[in-house]
Amino acid sequence: MRLQCEVEVVSRLLPTCGLRGRGRGARALLSLGRQPGRERGGVCLMVCTARDRAGVRYKVQDNVERFFTRFVEEGKATVRLREPAVDVCLSKANASNLKTFLSAVRLAHQGTDVGALPLSALVPAKTSDVEKPKTKMIITSKRDYPLTKSFPYSLEHLQASYCRLARIDARVLCLKKLRKLDLSHNHIKQLPATIGDLVFLQELNLHDNHLESFSGALCNSTLQKSLQCLDLSQNKIKALPIQFCQLRELVNLKLDDNELIRLPFKIGQLDHLRFLSAARNKLPFLPSDFRKLCLENLDLFGNPFEQPNPLLPNIQLKIPLTLLECAARATVNYRIPYSCHLLPSHLCEDLEVAKSCQCGSACLSSFIQITVTMNLHHVAHTVVLVDNMGGTEAPVICYFCSLDCYSQFLDRFLQSSGDH
Repeated sequence: MRLQCEVEVVSRLLPTCGLRGRGRGARALLSLGRQPGRERGGVCLMVCTARDRAGVRYKVQDNVERFFTRFVEEGKATVRLREPAVDVCLSKANASNLKTFLSAVRLAHQGTDVGALPLSALVPAKTSDVEKPKTKMIITSKRDYPLTKSFPYSLEHLQASYCRLARIDARVLCLKKLRKLDLSHNHIKQLPATIGDLVFLQELNLHDNHLESFSGALCNSTLQKSLQCLDLSQNKIKALPIQFCQLRELVNLKLDDNELIRLPFKIGQLDHLRFLSAARNKLPFLPSDFRKLCLENLDLFGNPFEQPNPLLPNIQLKIPLTLLECAARATVNYRIPYSCHLLPSHLCEDLEVAKSCQCGSACLSSFIQITVTMNLHHVAHTVVLVDNMGGTEAPVICYFCSLDCYSQFLDRFLQSSGDH
């Protein structure tokens, strides 16, 4: 007698006794049958998985301490054995088949004549008998999207494209083993913060949806340590949150065909980033931190970049400096550790977006801002042309903490312009 279900064998003894869980959380073939060569008292329960087709046998006669059948209608039950002291936990079984199987196990435990039970000799499972855990599922139409059936918990790669999803299914957020999630070509408008609970998620594809933002809460989640590839292209995103650059493991970032008016202020913190595309957005210039990137491939084609003019500065100097500005500059310049427990929260928030002068000093709300031309080959090995004219240059913001610093830059700029 055989039953296909998910089996977890849990030892009730301490790990030092040498017993381990077998078939833990795996789809398995559960068999009840006779030990080969034994006629009486040889009825055993055998658990076979895709990794262990030879199976593990447990004696049944006079060896069952208790049956737990409260949730048998849901396809769940537990058989508690005396020796070894383990619980054989069954789940995701056909309820009718499970009841029949448990009845046979109960009769075998009670010592019913083996000949009266429909049992055969226990033999190792064939490859075709044991269902391997499903790790990949691809759905490409709304018709094929499961409405009542659960997703296999073993999934590592799930694609659900062209399904007209307006939001992310809560059942998907329970797939804790997911490494790759592709929800491209849907109608998703908002991302739930619980995506951050997918601790192994490495790739997230949200291409061609209706997103207008990317939550700062996601940037503070466990995605900081796992997410390597993020595709937000072809949405309606205007800006990314300050916290976005906490996704330090990002290697590949796609932001094409959005409505971005700026890139993340601290984008230089993404020191693992190697592939960046933000083509066909509304970027007038690049943030000063952009200079810190070290990319293999960069695509900024089709953005309305402004013509830089260092001779037209945006002067926001405040003389004398405010006490807040002095405190912020001192905190950054002297590398003083800070947090909301040590400093006022509004000061901490300002420090997170502190600007850096070319002299190395920090500035907060008192600065001079200009845009200068940067050849994108300084930050990327391969650069897609910025425009149809064959250019590979783009304007980048520069900040100065004082008139002295700006004057020194201006002297160098005018001298280099005169030399050309």
